[in-house]
Amino acid sequence: MKMMCWFTIFLFLSVLSLPADDLSPLEELGKELFFDENLSTPAGMSCATCHAPDVGFTGPDSRINAETAVYPGVVFTRSGNRKPPTAAYGGSSPVLYFDDVEELWLGGMFWDGRATGWTLGDPLAEQAQGPFLNPLEQNTPNARLVCIKVAASDYAWLFEAVWGPGSLDFIKDTNLMYERIARSIAAYEKSDEVNPFSSKYDSYLSGEAELTEIEAAGLELFEGKGMCSACHISAPGLDGEPPLFTDFSYDNLGIPKNPDNPFYTMPKKWNPDGADWVDPGLGGFLKGAGYDEDVYLAEWGKHKVPTLRNVDLRPFPDFVKAYGHNGYFKSLEEIVHFYNTRDVEEWPAPEVPMNVNTDELGNLGLSAEEEAAIVAFMKTLSDGYNPELAKAAAQASASAEHSTFLEIAGPNPFNPRTTLRYSLSEKGTVLIQVYNIMGQLVTTLADGPQTAGSHMMIWDAINLPSGTYFVRMAVKNQVLTRKLLLVK
Repeated sequence: MKMMCWFTIFLFLSVLSLPADDLSPLEELGKELFFDENLSTPAGMSCATCHAPDVGFTGPDSRINAETAVYPGVVFTRSGNRKPPTAAYGGSSPVLYFDDVEELWLGGMFWDGRATGWTLGDPLAEQAQGPFLNPLEQNTPNARLVCIKVAASDYAWLFEAVWGPGSLDFIKDTNLMYERIARSIAAYEKSDEVNPFSSKYDSYLSGEAELTEIEAAGLELFEGKGMCSACHISAPGLDGEPPLFTDFSYDNLGIPKNPDNPFYTMPKKWNPDGADWVDPGLGGFLKGAGYDEDVYLAEWGKHKVPTLRNVDLRPFPDFVKAYGHNGYFKSLEEIVHFYNTRDVEEWPAPEVPMNVNTDELGNLGLSAEEEAAIVAFMKTLSDGYNPELAKAAAQASASAEHSTFLEIAGPNPFNPRTTLRYSLSEKGTVLIQVYNIMGQLVTTLADGPQTAGSHMMIWDAINLPSGTYFVRMAVKNQVLTRKLLLVK
């Protein structure tokens, strides 16, 4: 009778736990855990603190992204050593293994692959176990305390409804309960809510949207001259599944050290190398896992190839995102320019000079316009695209073509390039100049006759100091001004 009563309650609670967005009970439980700020010690940091939905499940603080890009832990004097990767679109990453045919490592989670999947069979679940117990992140001293907090939470009933009677008994089996916590979070991170495949590019693949001229050119370059798709696969899978824009491999791009990384100043307890610390990536993990020297040195300095989905998803235009495993780059424009010119322009030395990829980047020969086209294409990978709303917006934009306007289409703040977009209601002489905060003329970007319609240009401020600048466009009887912030 008692078992029958529990089964009835279980079914009832399971039905109740189905939310409006059609998450399964397991996924809903994972969501509760993902957003629970009480699971850190002290309370105040959840998974979502560093992996927020509105920016593509990565770092949500524009100021931190612009300054250090590496987030503090719940103990604010402690910090990790890498920027937060996205928690979305990683559920298909296989268990870490060495592919003998391709001669490279594939799979695993974290930038260095240390959540291998070798224990739980699911790298995403193993990744979910890590931050809770990391003293530089959520700082909970042991798995049992995490379990105690879950058992005392207001969603404890849902945990038991999902995993069965007795599943909250952390005294009997702490490891099993902690594993179930991790598997629940992984289920949410694999859900349609986290991975909606709702970008403009997805609508393009399904025939519901058309790419603009510059976006289409960017896709062609992405898959061709730019060689981006060599690692960030853009084609649908064999069964038509949408592309994830990663091949789950590891690479050393030659990214410079991030001089603002707070990990350099951490106490020796956490960073015995101090300012001399370098990030060994996958090679460091393999060394710690006991692999032979020739194996781990071949991977030294390599980090996991991230998905490019939501790579530009920002809650507002001036929001700064960081790029690269250490957040060295502060805009898509900047990291694309690095890919293009690493070996032919004066960039700082690589953090790890071993194993730098010289085959697919460094001297691509892309023009500034081609770089801008690739960036325009990557901006089609942000979720939240609505074909019907986009159609209405396009109609409004077509009407706007008959007006005169000036806007900052590229990053702002920026370093050192940004894109300006402007439109002329009719042909005429256009004067576009840049002034510093003292009102002094810095440069003239355009001075001459131009046709009616939309125009775009890239402003390169590589030789100018950080500061506030004003772009002034004068055409006929109109003068338009926009403010920009150069941050180096």
